[in-house]
Amino acid sequence: MKQFYSLILIISLLVCSCGPQDPVVGETEITKWQGNKSGAVSITFDDGIINQLTIAKPILDSLDLKATFYIITGKVEGSGKGKFIGRDPQEIIAETAQIPTDSSNLFERASLIAFTGTSEAEDYHARIGSLFEQGRVEEAYALTDEGYSKIRSGAMRNSDEVVFHNNVEDSTTWEQYKSYSAQGHEIASHTVTHPRLAVLDEVNLMYELEQSKSDLLKFIGEESIFSAEGPYGTENERVMHYAHQVYPSLRNRMPEDWLEEINRGSDRTPGQSIKEYVQWQRGPLTRTTPAQMKAWTDTVMNHDNTWLVLVYHGVENLGWEPKKRAELVEYFSYLKSNEGRLWIAPFRNVTKYLRERKATTVKVEVNSDIIEINLTCSLDSKLYQEPLTLKTYIPQEWVSVKLKNGEESQDLEIMKDGKGSFVIYSTPPNSQGIILMNSEG
Repeated sequence: MKQFYSLILIISLLVCSCGPQDPVVGETEITKWQGNKSGAVSITFDDGIINQLTIAKPILDSLDLKATFYIITGKVEGSGKGKFIGRDPQEIIAETAQIPTDSSNLFERASLIAFTGTSEAEDYHARIGSLFEQGRVEEAYALTDEGYSKIRSGAMRNSDEVVFHNNVEDSTTWEQYKSYSAQGHEIASHTVTHPRLAVLDEVNLMYELEQSKSDLLKFIGEESIFSAEGPYGTENERVMHYAHQVYPSLRNRMPEDWLEEINRGSDRTPGQSIKEYVQWQRGPLTRTTPAQMKAWTDTVMNHDNTWLVLVYHGVENLGWEPKKRAELVEYFSYLKSNEGRLWIAPFRNVTKYLRERKATTVKVEVNSDIIEINLTCSLDSKLYQEPLTLKTYIPQEWVSVKLKNGEESQDLEIMKDGKGSFVIYSTPPNSQGIILMNSEG
């Protein structure tokens, strides 16, 4: 995997002997961000809460902004539902009376407990997982024993409270999700039931990952199985090992040597990193003001290497840490007003662009009135087709430039910087025979 993504960008100029050329002429780079923007922003939503689709999405649509929605597929009618896979549950429950929980049985017991019939049991599963991920393993064992003691005695209760990621009002259909995907939004996996993946045994962990992927592929298509998010922002090493085998990209972690990841819980800032790219995740909470969110955006525009990944959950009166409609309108409008400097795109699209840029070779041939560019990308062409933005320097005397790329032809604007005159244009990876020509020569 590391070698697969670490191909260094090579730019070679093959200058013919038809006369002297300015050394900069033909120099071509793939710009750091699509559209030659200063940075990128991805707006993401977790849990598939209906208000995200009925309140937040219309705001985004009115501004022509696209987002990523990580949905819990087991909530959608027609999907594979949550279930425990393994031994007879009654056998496991009986064993808990005789054998204390330890490293040999925690995962099996933590996998089962959420499916023993009550919302309190689901809460036990979540708390066991939280303790385990914090490294408080002995406490996780003790809490597991406590939960199963309640199950055996019939004391585990079923509350009337709705778990935040399983709101009863949620009713979005696969047909609706498919239409949202067709509009350019990313609909992606947040697993089948939103479990604590770190305390699932292998078969139940893989079911959560693979069944969710299978339903997304079946009901939406290939575009929805590229990225995923493991619940609770887990970065557990074991979970990451399995999840990266199922999904090409995870918002939880992208182990690229050229990327710095600053998670939601970190107080580090992009300016503290020397990496070529920084994925800076921020989680707007109910108390987070629009001014704070705007400051995050300003930080992106003051650097050239920052990708701001916003992680939203609740909207209005539904979900965890809900944000009000008016705040979303204010902040999303601010993003839109800075679109000239920001590339605002789904998580999937930004990931693909960065990987393509790192895995693409650019070769250029310069003639008197023609510059030919050829791209070769080492990634799977069926998976990676995000358009790349190229910047090519042209002779100073050119006053009009035409781009020919296959059957397409367009006039390009000539711009200048300290090095000379250049043009900016977009093309798919692996494009061959791109021609820039002096159209008034």
